Order: sequence, then structure tokens, then C-alpha cells
Amino acid sequence: MTVEPGVRVGQDSDASVSDASVIERSWDEPEAFAVLFDRHADSVHRYAARRLGTEVAEDLMAETFTIAFQQRFRYNTELADARPWLFGIATNLMGRHRRAEARRFKAIGRLPSTAPADRSEDTVADRVAARVSAQAVRGELALAMARLPARHRDVLLLVAWADLGYEEVARALEVPVGTVRSRLHRARRKLRDALGGSDPTAFREESGDE
Repeated sequence: MTVEPGVRVGQDSDASVSDASVIERSWDEPEAFAVLFDRHADSVHRYAARRLGTEVAEDLMAETFTIAFQQRFRYNTELADARPWLFGIATNLMGRHRRAEARRFKAIGRLPSTAPADRSEDTVADRVAARVSAQAVRGELALAMARLPARHRDVLLLVAWADLGYEEVARALEVPVGTVRSRLHRARRKLRDALGGSDPTAFREESGDE
């Protein structure tokens, strides 16, 4: 896949056609897979850019769709929405960049509290600190994010930035839903502790969850 994010390439992007149907069609018509890229490349790129920066995001997004194309015959077509699958591939690829991601959060954490938010990349505080002052907690929150175990940060940011529900995160990471809930609970607790009890992580509550 060499098409830039935002460029519409699909020949049939009818929203009524599920991702699963597109993938199944691509088994016999490989060019049909472009519809999936057309639908989801932007969101995968944004997710990668928020975590790793724009320079890495372009290559990671392209590799995500290359791998997805290669593995399309293994996709479970009973699952209409392919986003968890795609974000799971992207998150796995980020495993190569754990140190870079931690450095990125630490760099944000060292910014002066009076520094303006970087609107070009949607900084950590802009998205995560939804219930507290971004200027007040940006440094502490970013540093706390850097200290989270990678598996906890993955769950937290798939919920916050990929906008996946718990079952979708479980599918993306190939772990039980209970593991997703446990990791998210621990991540939120650590962030609350770092912020003196404030909870900036109520991204998308679901009934019955912490």
C-alpha cells in the first residue's frame, strides 16, 4: 500500500458493505482490499502518530495494511468490523518502538507547564486529561504514561485513542476481556496516583466497569 492517508482509493466504499465482506471479496479480487485502506488508514495513522510521532506513523500505517493484506485469508469474516484487527496489528508493530514511545512521553512531561499544547499531534494531555486542567497536569500525566507497563499502556490507548470497546480491545490484543478490564483498572489507578487522586481517564465508561 503506497497511497497517502486521506486519499480515497476504494472503488466501492459503500458504508453498508461490511469490512468483512470487503475482505472476503478481496480473496478473489485483491484490488478490493483498497476499500479497507480507504476506510481506516486515517484512523490507524492518527493512532500511530499520537503514540510515536508523525515520522514513524507513516511507515507503521503502511506496514499495518501490508500485513493485513497478506493475512486477509485468515480473517474471521463473522466479525463485521475490521478495526480491532487492524489496530491489533498496529499495536503489535509498536512493540519495536517501546523505548521511543516512552521517551516521547517523557519529553512531553518535561515541557514547562506554561508551554502551549501541540495541536498538530494532539498531545497526551489534550486527549487524556479530559476532566482536569491540561496545563496543570500535562507533565505529571505524560511522565506517568511513560512509566506504565507497555501492556497496560496498550489497553489504555486502544480505548482512548482507537475508540475501541473492551471486547474489541480483547480481540485486538488476543487476550481475554477480563485481562483488558484488569489492565485498564491498574493503568487508571497508577495515573490517578500520579495526579494526586484526580481521574483524567474516564475515556469511555461501559456499564459494570471500573
